[in-house]
Amino acid sequence: MARLVVLGGGVSGHTAATFAAKWLGSSHEVVVVTPNAKWNWIPSNIWVGVGQMTKEEVTFDLAPVYAQAGIIYHQAKALGIHPEGNEASDKPYVVVESTKAGEEGQVENIEYDYLINATGPKLNFAATPGLGDANGLGEHTVSVCTADHAVHAAEELQKCVEKMKAGERQKFLIGTGHGMCTCQGAAFEYIFNIEHELNKAGVRDMADIKWISNESFLGDFGVGGLHMKAMGFAVSSRIFAESLFVERNVEWIIGAHVNKVESGNVHYELLDGSMGEESFDFSMLIPPFAGVGLKAINKAGEDITADIFAPNGFMKVDANYAAGAYENWKASDWPETYQNPTYSNMFACGIAFAPPHPISKPMSSPNGTPIVPTPPRTGMPSGIMGKAVAHSVCDLITKGADAPLQKASMAEMGAACVASAGKGLFDGTAAAMTIYPVVPNFEKYPGTGRDTDYTFGEIGLAGHWIKHILHHLFIWKAKLKPGWTLIPE
Repeated sequence: MARLVVLGGGVSGHTAATFAAKWLGSSHEVVVVTPNAKWNWIPSNIWVGVGQMTKEEVTFDLAPVYAQAGIIYHQAKALGIHPEGNEASDKPYVVVESTKAGEEGQVENIEYDYLINATGPKLNFAATPGLGDANGLGEHTVSVCTADHAVHAAEELQKCVEKMKAGERQKFLIGTGHGMCTCQGAAFEYIFNIEHELNKAGVRDMADIKWISNESFLGDFGVGGLHMKAMGFAVSSRIFAESLFVERNVEWIIGAHVNKVESGNVHYELLDGSMGEESFDFSMLIPPFAGVGLKAINKAGEDITADIFAPNGFMKVDANYAAGAYENWKASDWPETYQNPTYSNMFACGIAFAPPHPISKPMSSPNGTPIVPTPPRTGMPSGIMGKAVAHSVCDLITKGADAPLQKASMAEMGAACVASAGKGLFDGTAAAMTIYPVVPNFEKYPGTGRDTDYTFGEIGLAGHWIKHILHHLFIWKAKLKPGWTLIPE
C-alpha cells in the first residue's frame, strides 16, 4: 500500500486529493494536511467583503467531505519535509503541527511515498510596514484574502456608508500593498463591487474611489496584459480596463510600490523613482505572497531548504530557473509536470510551485526597487495543475516508476476568468474573459503571444450570472456531490 500526502486543502490541494482518492480507491492511502477546518471558495470572498454574501455561503467543513472520500485528514500545518527520512529510517516524512481545537501545538511525523505540496501562499502582510498583522486584521487596512478577512472588511465598509449617509465624505483606496504583489484581479473586483454598493446605498456622490497597483499599466493583471476579441475587434486589456475605470469615475495610481501604511495614509514609490502619499478612510490592499516557510532536512540532519525551495519559499519544479534576462524568456521556461528535480516523489502545484520568472515585463524604479506583478497561479490553473499532478502520482503508484507524467504547462493552458463588477440579480455586472495560453508564447503566436480566437472578453449582466452559477457549481464540486467529476476545473 502506497501513501500520498497532500499538503494544503485549497483549490489545488483539494482537487489533487479528491481525484487521487477516487482513482486509487481503498488500495492506497491519501492523506491531507491543512491548517484549515473549512474549505473556502475564495473568488466569492469579494462578495462577502461588501456584505452581499455571508461567510457560511463561501465555506464548508472539510472533515465530513474527506471522511466521505476515504481521505485521512489532519488539521495541521506542515513545518518541514525530510525527503530522505532520518538516521533511523529511509522512509521520507513531513513534520506537522496540529491546529485543531484542543490539540494545538502537538507535533507528529507523517510518512509518505509521494508528496504533493499545495500549501498555497503565506499572506506576507509583514512585507509592508503597517499593512496588517499575521492574521491580516491590521488597524489601518482590511483584506478579502480569507472569509474572516472579508467579514471584517464588510463591517468596516458599512461604517463608512453610515458616515456618508450622515454627510461625511469618505475616501476609498483599493489595490495592491507591495511592489511584488499578485492577485490584482481580486482587488479589481473588490473596487468595482464597492462602487456598485455605494450606488445602491445612494451615497456614491459622497465617495472618492481610487485604485493603486504595481501594474505598469491598467489591465496588466500579472499576465503582461492581453488582446482579446470583443464585439468583433481585438481590444487590449488596457483599453478594456481604462474604459471601465473612467466609466465608473474611479481614479488610478499605477506602477506603485506601497512601502508603508499608517492610519489613514499610505506611502508609495513609483516606477519613475518619485515618492508619494495617498490618504484614505477605507483601504483594502492585497498583500504579497510568499511560501509558507517549509524547511527541508536531509538524512544527515542538514538543512537543504535552499536546494528544494526558491528564495521566495516556493518549491522548485521542472522549470528553467536559469532563463536570465527578459529577452531570453520563452514559454518553454515554464514547468510541465511540477515534479521536483531533486526528489522525484515530490510535486508542487498551484501557488506552491516556484515560477521561473514573472509573466509581466520586469521593471524597477531608478532606486532599484522592483515593481512588477508576480505570476497568478490561482483559480482555474490551480485546479488543472492539481488534477494533472494527482493523475501523475496515481500512475506512478499503479503503473510503476516508468509511467509517463501528465503535463499541464501554463504556457499551453487556457484559463477563464469572470471578474465581478457588482452583484445583483438584474443590475449586476461582470467581465467574462478567456485567455489562451496563460503564459504568452511569442514563438507560436507572434505579436500578442496568444491565440486571439480563444482570448476574448465581454462585460454585462450575463457575466454576473455566470459568476454566480460558477460559485454554486464549484462548491458543489468541492463537496463531492453527485456528478462532481463532470464539472471542469
